[in-house]
Amino acid sequence: MLNLRFWSYCDWRVLYLREHCELHKTRKKNYQVDAVVYDEKYLHIRKMMAMEITIKNLTPELLIDYFDFFENRAFTDESPYRCYCQMYQMSKEQQKEEMDNFMGDDYGLLAKTIAEKQIKSGMLCGYLAYVDGKAVGWCNANDRANFPNNPCCDVLFHSEIPQCEMAVVCFEIAPEYRGKGIDTALLNSVILGAKEKGFLSVVGFPVKRSERYEWDCTGPVRLYEKVGFQKASEHGDVVIMKKQL
Repeated sequence: MLNLRFWSYCDWRVLYLREHCELHKTRKKNYQVDAVVYDEKYLHIRKMMAMEITIKNLTPELLIDYFDFFENRAFTDESPYRCYCQMYQMSKEQQKEEMDNFMGDDYGLLAKTIAEKQIKSGMLCGYLAYVDGKAVGWCNANDRANFPNNPCCDVLFHSEIPQCEMAVVCFEIAPEYRGKGIDTALLNSVILGAKEKGFLSVVGFPVKRSERYEWDCTGPVRLYEKVGFQKASEHGDVVIMKKQL
């Protein structure tokens, strides 16, 4: 378990608010009201600067937290990617078999059942991020050799050599906690965990975009660059980012 405290969050916003407040003071435009607004924003930002993020490695003991996150916080902004992150671990054949054998019409329940089996078996791996005791973020990360070589998703995460490259395949952050460093804390935890397990590198698969995309589940390229990843190759819109350990 890692406990990470971020004190530098939004320092630039604090500076902006200070300058904004001083500007209104010099203009003498209802400074008293502006100061009250400034104080409220400043106190909120100070609270966020002291936010403690706890990162936990996903284990079967955290199943309740995992499903609580995905069902109550992950998709409250109408994200089009509602799932339990179970698809990345499935081959086309496994997906077809699960669908053919499913007798009901609640495919969300099917996805949850598959995810639960994957977590208990160790197929679905990654890290949960907590703030104030609640799971507010998730990162799917696993040995590339553990992903199928005929995946039901579009990107081939698989690599034949085990214990060599750790793959980062998905992020999900609760909407109200985005932009607060949780994705960076998760990615740093993946890097640290990979080092401890003797992996040679960590690999990410962000998608090239011309503008910010709210539901960028693979993480933006700049997220990887920020913690020392470099571009290894490109496959269509997918950029392979790699950090040597």
